[in-house]
Amino acid sequence: FEEGGTVTVLRYTVPPENEGCKLGLFLRMQGVTAGLIKSVKHDGSGFFADDAPLHTNQPVHAGQCISFALPPEHDTSVTPQPVPFSIAYEDEFAAVLNKPAGIAVHPTLNYPDGTLANGWLYHLQQEGCTGIFRPVNRIDKNTSGLVLCAQNAFAAPLLAASAHKCYLAIVQGAMPLGRGRVEAPIARRGDSIIGRCVREDGKYSLTEYQVLAVGRSHSLVACWLCTGRTHQIRVHMASISHPLLGDTVYGNSKNPYKLQGQALHARTIGFIHPTTGEYIEVSAPIPEYMTELVRKLS
Repeated sequence: FEEGGTVTVLRYTVPPENEGCKLGLFLRMQGVTAGLIKSVKHDGSGFFADDAPLHTNQPVHAGQCISFALPPEHDTSVTPQPVPFSIAYEDEFAAVLNKPAGIAVHPTLNYPDGTLANGWLYHLQQEGCTGIFRPVNRIDKNTSGLVLCAQNAFAAPLLAASAHKCYLAIVQGAMPLGRGRVEAPIARRGDSIIGRCVREDGKYSLTEYQVLAVGRSHSLVACWLCTGRTHQIRVHMASISHPLLGDTVYGNSKNPYKLQGQALHARTIGFIHPTTGEYIEVSAPIPEYMTELVRKLS
């Protein structure tokens, strides 16, 4: 790819095995979505083969350079505000933001501003530009850690398909050291909008975990999400009688350590870069509140 001003141009060289393939199919094989192809045709400058215009129903030939510019996108309609967060990784296609606990990812009815979205747009404003906020993964307001964002419509589905996340959690109860898994379907709890529970008619859900350290009455656990259900780690750990410390929704209603919420941190995100194919892994430092908790509970 190449970037000129605010325009990103993607380029692909047609390999011999794709000789005679229709352009539309060739682009889909490169990970370009049907929606983006349509947008380039109608809202962008179109597709080119060796700088000559080419329609999606025309064939491509080995050795040709297929190129197109990503069409302009509407800026995210969120007010820029200074919000505390840090940037763990950033390029033209992906950004990984490190969010403190207590900040929502994007505005909602209950949290109309002061969110990570507001902070990201403020960061762009300070850089002298505008842009979009398109998170590929979301974490709860009271969960700290990494949020992967796509910088454009091309990158979004590719990042979403390849992202792998590891969380650190402090759970109630002494668990055996080593690896384990919770494979249990998750469904909406009653008529609650947010609440979830393990139930036979729920959606397939799998969490793998490793118990890293055990204290008198709590354990430090690394969790890997193999599916992406709402509150998955919180629901799964509670279902095996080890709810997260501070989780008053799925665990004990008492909160002796005065936590803002559950002791959960999105520690690591790995993804395949949309253009280079390189595997990139980004980690966030363990927040001080969790470090202090581990000291107190050991």
